[in-house]
Amino acid sequence: MARNVNIDIGSLFEQAASQFRGLNRNEPGQWPLLPKLTAWAAAALAVVIVGWFLLLSAANDDLQAERDREPVLKTEYRNKLGQAVNLPELTKQKEQVQEYVTQLERQLPGKAEMDALLSDINQAGLGRGLQFELFRPGQVEVKDYYAELPIAIKVSGRYHDIGAFAADVANLSRIVTLQNLTITQLPKEANGLLQMEATARTYRYLDSSEVEARRKENQAQQKKGGQK
Repeated sequence: MARNVNIDIGSLFEQAASQFRGLNRNEPGQWPLLPKLTAWAAAALAVVIVGWFLLLSAANDDLQAERDREPVLKTEYRNKLGQAVNLPELTKQKEQVQEYVTQLERQLPGKAEMDALLSDINQAGLGRGLQFELFRPGQVEVKDYYAELPIAIKVSGRYHDIGAFAADVANLSRIVTLQNLTITQLPKEANGLLQMEATARTYRYLDSSEVEARRKENQAQQKKGGQK
């Protein structure tokens, strides 16, 4: 036989509400069961909501960072794609540049050839009828892969002969440059002769021992700078 169960909803609500009356906030441990469960559920829900927003905020920051990286990555991709497409042409250009550098290196004398080069510069002036008043090699300036030798020059002669001398120096088989040129007119009794002062710079490549010494010197300087 089935029983008829009558549930008084109003009475149940009244009983539940009565548990929330007169609660002491300082002693939650003495609360009735229903307020305890409600407080626990509210705290758990708050923790879940705060944690969710914190995770969501971090994920949103990561997403924005990746979005900001997207244009940079696209640019890098286009550049690399262009390099890949033009790789044969770039390789050809690299070979041409290397060949040009090799040709320039061949124009640099070695240490043993410097005396002959200085003699060629002197003979170029004498061959044009110029009078050398000064021909003084300076201190060698050593660079990473080559060395520079400045030569102080002072010559006197006719205008066209001085110009021809400068052209002869430029056409030497080895690289020689004329810098800081100053041309002045000599006194009238010199019959219209001119005087040219200049610094001739010639270059030579470093031999293996000099390259090694230069490398060690650079390493020592870098190590000393890193210790400061």
